[in-house]
Amino acid sequence: MRAIWKGAVSFGLVNVPVRLYSATENHDVQFRQVHREDGGRIKYKRTCSIDGEEVSYDDIAKGYETEDGDMVVLTDDDFADLPSKSSKEIGVTKFVPADQVDPMWLDKSYYLEPDKSATKPYILLRDALVKEKRMAIVTVSIRTRMTMAVLRVRDGVIVMQTMLWPDEIRAADFATVTDEHATKQEMDMAKMLIDQLAGDYDPGEYEDDYALAVKELVRAKVEGGEVRVSAAEPEESGEVVDLLAALARSVEKAKASRGEAPAAAKSSSGGSGAKAVTKKTAAKKTTAKKSTAKKPAAKKAEKKAS
Repeated sequence: MRAIWKGAVSFGLVNVPVRLYSATENHDVQFRQVHREDGGRIKYKRTCSIDGEEVSYDDIAKGYETEDGDMVVLTDDDFADLPSKSSKEIGVTKFVPADQVDPMWLDKSYYLEPDKSATKPYILLRDALVKEKRMAIVTVSIRTRMTMAVLRVRDGVIVMQTMLWPDEIRAADFATVTDEHATKQEMDMAKMLIDQLAGDYDPGEYEDDYALAVKELVRAKVEGGEVRVSAAEPEESGEVVDLLAALARSVEKAKASRGEAPAAAKSSSGGSGAKAVTKKTAAKKTTAKKSTAKKPAAKKAEKKAS
């Protein structure tokens, strides 16, 4: 495994340097959307819902939609002022009984591995959690955002599980759920059924039969020659146009920041009525014409001198 984060668990005056590893991985079967006729991948363009134009990544910002449907555009400066931390400390705030932590509050799981020099305090924390039957409520900063988490012990290793915030847990407001209870006869029948199906949980008894069936289906198709080799995708010429347009917009923004008038404003103030040149290629052609126009004048000067 590869460590994704390095820091230290801190409780009291004890500091335990640790490395963080993702404890889970997703094995869901992944499909791609393709053209039924030739197996080519389906691509989607980033277009603006207002003007319909394709938008480059540089012009994409984060927007927050209000309850009224209005959009508030947030800039990098706005996010810079938000409370965020990049601390490398897993700070223990409280040790609570393990049965007080509802599993619904738990989110992602990570393994904590101690540095070689911190094995002893790591074992101390691990054994104390097991003996006292408690979990440690901690705060940790992952990807600059502070979040809550718990430390618990699983198979002799300290596991950190991030927690959902209280307002992220939805209430079960069901009209069909009442305060009524089952009768004694119904409970006796239910107990008989539970006793018949009672047993210990063994994860090895279960498997993802859907994923296995899909993989077997794909393997059979490959062996049967039902594979479509995708042709080399041609380079998109439209991307070049977008790049030139983005460069032109960047030039205009730079001019505006220096207090210079935009190209369109200059052309209108000159009274010539000529269209503003927005592409660098057009600018180069104009410069080339000017340079060639000067050459005949130079030749006439040479003839007069002779």
